[in-house]
Amino acid sequence: MTLAEQIRTLQTRGLTIENEADATLLLERISYFRLADYWRPLETNKMTHQFADGSCFSEVVTCYNFDKELKVLLFSAIQTIEVAVRAKVIKHFSQTSGPFWFMDAANAINTSHFQSNLARVRTEVARSKEPYIKEHFLKYDEPDLPPVWKTLEVVSLGTLSKLFSNFSDNNAKNLVAADFRLPQFLVLDSWLESLTALRNYIAHHARIWNRRFPQKPELLRRSHYPWIATRPRQPFKLYSILCCIVYWLNAIDDKNAFVSDFKALLKKYPNVNPVMMGFPASWSQEPLWK
Repeated sequence: MTLAEQIRTLQTRGLTIENEADATLLLERISYFRLADYWRPLETNKMTHQFADGSCFSEVVTCYNFDKELKVLLFSAIQTIEVAVRAKVIKHFSQTSGPFWFMDAANAINTSHFQSNLARVRTEVARSKEPYIKEHFLKYDEPDLPPVWKTLEVVSLGTLSKLFSNFSDNNAKNLVAADFRLPQFLVLDSWLESLTALRNYIAHHARIWNRRFPQKPELLRRSHYPWIATRPRQPFKLYSILCCIVYWLNAIDDKNAFVSDFKALLKKYPNVNPVMMGFPASWSQEPLWK
């Protein structure tokens, strides 16, 4: 379809387009099917794609822009968390198992996972352009990978998560978890898996605002630090992982501004309903979000 035909199709299905010229420019910049993710909640019939009465193109644009700004805010938060996790894993694992623990199958729970993880590490290190990686290989031939304090700085968050999960020393993993005020490593393992999925969606510019995520993070049942009193009814929605992110950031830097920045974003987009992200009605009164 041409842009004009796309607009006519949306209008035929009941979507009010207040300014066709602006809509045309937007569809020129953003593909029809990328925007479709944002108008789908307005549809009353998913087969015929008919819109509910009163649905407007401006609502679609609002949701798209909110989601775009939310991803920018979250990417910054994830960067802070990811860097801190790398530092803690490097510190605790190398102190107990040496600088090349990730190359020793004796440190792995699952041998098959160990082999695939090591292959992934080799691939990611090989494509790194970081000067300290290049300088390392100019100086050393053995072993074929740099020590953990260099190697873990250039692997992906997904690889880091898999290495953490498959590491056999639970005491060392608990030390990392404790540094983030978490009761034990299984919680951190779950949070890393959820954070990796979220980061991947953001990195590929996918919709996150009202998405149902493939896994839910394990939520704390009690905590000595501010947390949520009411468990979410939709644990696969964004609210659950956002709670984890807030708690994580508070453990790293209790002066972080994530909560205030997030509330400011909601204020900027008053028509965005937090319920679509899995937020309960009283979320702002939760100790974690005050």
